[in-house]
Amino acid sequence: MRSNAISKMAAMGMMAAAMMAVPFVAMAQGDTVLKPVDTQKLLPASVYYKAQSATTQLRNSGGVKFADGYFVLATMVDTSGYATDVAQKYQAYFITEVAIKIGGQSLPAGVYGVGFVADNKFVVTDIGAHDVLMVSSSEDAGLKRPMPLEVTANPAGGFRLYAQRRYVVFSR
Repeated sequence: MRSNAISKMAAMGMMAAAMMAVPFVAMAQGDTVLKPVDTQKLLPASVYYKAQSATTQLRNSGGVKFADGYFVLATMVDTSGYATDVAQKYQAYFITEVAIKIGGQSLPAGVYGVGFVADNKFVVTDIGAHDVLMVSSSEDAGLKRPMPLEVTANPAGGFRLYAQRRYVVFSR
């Protein structure tokens, strides 16, 4: 009986260790998830989009530094001066130094506006507010403490860009 209890405890310990390692799947390859304190050094205080300058919310930012030194960065923006139709699609400023895939679609390196819109969609626009791509987004109902914007490792590989509980998966 004692041997059975020890076996169960060992199995539970291995499961706990495996569960703790899941968020670090992407980092095991040398990629690093960046928090707001890391991105504040890299992102500007204001950005250009659709003929206006918008203030960035650097406290609501995140990103990834890939093992080869390239970055993907995102920060929420203050869109109070924009027309409603533009502000709905332009919630964050998104910079990728390398081509990535978002929701299985290719996105070249560049500077974009991004937003989570109706019908569980995620839209990427160029800085002129023209649609570049649109993919389905998911909702993470189990997220305990949703942030306005956050980047995390995706358990299945790649990364998640969150706005509250809604997210899309991106990868190289």
